[in-house]
Parts: sequence; C-alpha cells; structure tokens
Amino acid sequence: MHEDTNGDGHRAEPARSPNGVDQADRADAGPAAADRTGVAQVDPEYLSLERELTVLLRRARANQGEMAREVHPDLESAAYGLLVRLDEYGRQRATELAAYIGVGKATMSRQLRALEDLGLVAREPDPADGRAWLVHLTEEGRTRVGRVREARRARYVSQLSHWDRQEVAELARLIQQLNQGMEK
Repeated sequence: MHEDTNGDGHRAEPARSPNGVDQADRADAGPAAADRTGVAQVDPEYLSLERELTVLLRRARANQGEMAREVHPDLESAAYGLLVRLDEYGRQRATELAAYIGVGKATMSRQLRALEDLGLVAREPDPADGRAWLVHLTEEGRTRVGRVREARRARYVSQLSHWDRQEVAELARLIQQLNQGMEK
C-alpha cells in the first residue's frame, strides 16, 4: 500500500490552483470544473481573462465618451460607434445599424435623429427600396469623425511604441477572433 506523504510523515496536499481546485482533479476537466463539493471552479486563465477584459472595457467606455465629446460636445457616447461604422462602411439602412449595434428600431431612430440634429448624418431614400432610407455621414460628420479617429490611432502608436509591430498585429487578430466568437 502506498501512502502519499511529503517526507515528514504528513500527508502531502495536492497542488491547488488559486481558486482551490486540485490540479489532479482538473487534469481532464474543461474550463469550468466542479470541485469535490460540486461547486463549479474556473481555470485561472479564464479568471484572468475576465479581469483584464473588465479593465479594458471600462477604459474603452470612458475613451468612447471622450471621443464622442471631441466629435461634438453634445454627442452621446453610444452614438460614436454609429459614426465610426458609417465612416468605415458608408451608407447603410437604419435597420442594419441597429442590428450591428444591438439596439431596437426605436432606439436607433432616436439616435439617428439626434445625429441629424447635430449635422453629423443625413438620410436619403434607398434607391433599391423606396420605403427604406440610407444613412450616411455629412461632410461635417466625416471631417469630425476622421479627426478624432486619427488622434486615437496616434495615441495607440504612442502607447504601443515599445511593442513589436507583429505583437500589435497579433493583438488585433486575437481581438477580432474574440469579437467574431462572441457574435455567435
């Protein structure tokens, strides 16, 4: 009979992760495994991911508010993403924008009306469907959004200047992969 001791006669404790799960119990478990009490435990990698994404998203929300105010002092933070989408993809239907942002038609209509009132977007009839409208940036909107986006890219270049360009490319690839996975 084999007794697991640590050399001083006391029973050796199994290696435990920071969340208290025996490493041997996790060997074949997935990202969330139950410990002996039946309580689900999470691998430290996923805990770390949650923590870092929380910090990143909190900073992103704050930055989005700053960028929105740089575009126009009266611009709502949430509307900045709409302007960026229109800047990158051009004319779109309100329903496409609502689906992309993840809001309902009424919310999208209200946001677009506010952007129109600020002179940043305009609507025109969709030639493919006379009942629908296409939304696009005005020249003023394109100029303001372009200036803010360029300033943001310059900050990224400055903040990541000590990174290898391949690391920056890999980070962008991994974030894109994460975003695509979360769309499913």
